[in-house]
This record gives sequence, structure tokens and C-alpha cells, in this order.
Amino acid sequence: QVQLVESGGGLVQAGGSLRLSCSIPGIKISIPTMGWYRQAPGKPRELVAEITWGDSTNYGDSVKGRFTISRDNAKKGVYLQMNSLKPEDTAVYYCHARDFGSWGQGTQVTVST
Repeated sequence: QVQLVESGGGLVQAGGSLRLSCSIPGIKISIPTMGWYRQAPGKPRELVAEITWGDSTNYGDSVKGRFTISRDNAKKGVYLQMNSLKPEDTAVYYCHARDFGSWGQGTQVTVST
């Protein structure tokens, strides 16, 4: 497993934007597939977005057209640009390195009306 460190969560009004970042301190290799998941209270964890080694992307239906996942050139970090945020986007967002089965500690995103 690897340690994932997330940042960028916070409180924002509906219609606003946030950018989440996920890095892997000290990693010396590139990470093939990374993604973002989220979990709201009382709901199961769900896929938000995922990016593969070839930079193919996959998004959850509820965020398509509003969120964009990207990664650094060294493929050692991943970002999530979230635009047009809605109250239903409120959740804890987790970074995930699929090939290592590793999860970050989560960062809270709260969207107010």
C-alpha cells in the first residue's frame, strides 16, 4: 500500500468551485490508475471520477460535465476540479490508488444553499 494525502476540501456555496488534490509523498514510481470517490452520510461510497495510465477518464453520472479529473505529468498525483457544485455534492471525498488498494483519509466537501 501507499499513503495518499488529500487537500482542497471546504465549504462553498452552491454554484461555486473547489479543486481537490491528492499526492503520494515519497513515491518513486508512477501510479497507473487513480480516482476519487465520495461518501455522503447514510449512503454507500460511490465513484466520482477515475483516470487511467493512458489518461482515459471515467465519471459518475451525477458529476459528468461539472467535474474534471486530471493528473500531473509524472503520474504521481491526481486532481479533481469541481464546478457548478450542488448541495447534493456534499460528502467526504476520498482519493484512491486502485493498483495498490490504497485510500486517502478523506476530505470534507460541503456545499451550502
